[in-house]
This record gives sequence, C-alpha cells and structure tokens, in this order.
Amino acid sequence: MRASRFIAAGFGTGYAPLAPGTVASAAAVATGAGFLLLSPWILALMALLATAGGYLAVKRANIEGDPGWVVIDEFAGQWITLLALARPTMLGLAAAFILFRFFDVTKLGPVGWADRKHGAFGIMADDVIAGLIAAILLLLVRLSRPEWLM
Repeated sequence: MRASRFIAAGFGTGYAPLAPGTVASAAAVATGAGFLLLSPWILALMALLATAGGYLAVKRANIEGDPGWVVIDEFAGQWITLLALARPTMLGLAAAFILFRFFDVTKLGPVGWADRKHGAFGIMADDVIAGLIAAILLLLVRLSRPEWLM
C-alpha cells in the first residue's frame, strides 16, 4: 500500500468494516486527548499536519469522489474540535466527539457547501469546517459553563 493511501485511510482506521468515519473519529479523540495532555500546541500542530498532509495524500492518491475508507479528514476535523478544550475530560471528549459527528453527518450550512466540492479540497474542507463549528460551540460552552466539561 502506498503511503498516500495509508494516510488517506486514517492510518488504517478507514478500513474498519462498519462506520469507518465514526471509528476514525473515535481514534482521533483518543489520540487527540493524548496530544492535548502533552500540550495544546502539539494538538494544534497535529491538526494542521492532518489537514495539510491529508489534502496532499488524497490528491496524490488520485481519489475520486469521497469513498468511505478516506477518513484522514475525520482526524483533522476531530482534532480541530478538541482544540476548544482546556484539558481532556471524559465529558469534554464526549461532547467534542458528538458535536463534530453531528456537523459531519448532517452537513448543515457551510459543511454541506464544502461537501459538494470536488477532489481533495471537498474531501478535507467539509470536516475541517465541521471541526471549526464544533470547536466554536464547545468553546462557548467551556467559557460560559466550565463546570459542564469537568
């Protein structure tokens, strides 16, 4: 398997037999929590690498459409969402997972617009936008009701 396809497949999580996007998001929450424990800057760097590296990997692999096994975009979007947390807590991680998956699945507003774009841009952009929206909502909750994410 070429490196670009392995990266596009979310380091293999995209080959899960059921719900590969959800499996990849769960893996991203677990790894993202570890990065956040080390430093929010490490998590930010990993989100940036997943976004840029995912775009390049998808482009290099000449992937048509948005096949279910391409899940590096879930890693990017989920890690962006996790950036709204001050530290990883079970409730905060669950909220980040649910918010990101909600916007990723429903394709509301600008997420749907990006999802209709073609190529590597469309594959990556909808999840990045879903991650940004989820992060903003999570940050608003964290700032207004910090006890909810403890």
